[in-house]
Amino acid sequence: MKIDGKKIAEKIISGLRRLPKPDRLLSAILVGNNPQSLSFLKQKEGMAESLGVSFHLYRFDESITQNDLISEIKKIGDDPEVGGMIIQLPLPAHYDRDAALAAINPKKDIDAMTSEGRKLVSALPVEVIKDVLDSIGQDISNKEVAVVGRGFLVGKPIMEWLDSYGKSYKALNSKSDISEIRGSDVIITGVGKAGIIKQEHVGSGCGVIDFGYDLIDGKIKGDFIPDESFSGWYTPTPGGTGPVLVAEIFKNFYKLNK
Repeated sequence: MKIDGKKIAEKIISGLRRLPKPDRLLSAILVGNNPQSLSFLKQKEGMAESLGVSFHLYRFDESITQNDLISEIKKIGDDPEVGGMIIQLPLPAHYDRDAALAAINPKKDIDAMTSEGRKLVSALPVEVIKDVLDSIGQDISNKEVAVVGRGFLVGKPIMEWLDSYGKSYKALNSKSDISEIRGSDVIITGVGKAGIIKQEHVGSGCGVIDFGYDLIDGKIKGDFIPDESFSGWYTPTPGGTGPVLVAEIFKNFYKLNK
């Protein structure tokens, strides 16, 4: 079964349309010209337009210094007309990501990137997992779970959530023996390497929630690329977790601007 992320996202957006629309800006910050980042921002801008939310993109060249970038982030965060802000990751390698994220105004941190921001809104990948599981009536409390990829954006917040949930799980990274996921009921992956999860390692009836995003010959691919014989359920890439993630960003934006 292929999970339709667009349908889940539309349900979230339909709920937001029934709420008072925030009258402040949603601002995004992009440094450089990463094509994947531009693709994600285009999705966010499109969803903002569908909701009638004002969206502004601040673009900076890779020549901007770390100190100047932090100053700009703080300036945007202090703007009373801005109700939510995003720093599109990844930043170019020569920037200190943690220092840049620490400069976000936590009251406008709709991506929940700061510790203070996570006290106000939930980590996005966690909410996406809940949305996907809810859409198919799944409960992971009695399931064997594997998390592939321990990255800052996906793996880390998911593992923190599972830890707080008291849930045991297998944790792997891109260099692990992927065959260790055999026997898992639910696999959550966010490596960003097309096809790293092999169908031979995913059992019958198993579910795969795929946050991976890779470009192969100009086409978007996920970590898991099943064929027609796959008998479990999964989120496809594109059209799976991506739309839900964007919808959850806007849910956080509305929440911080009630």
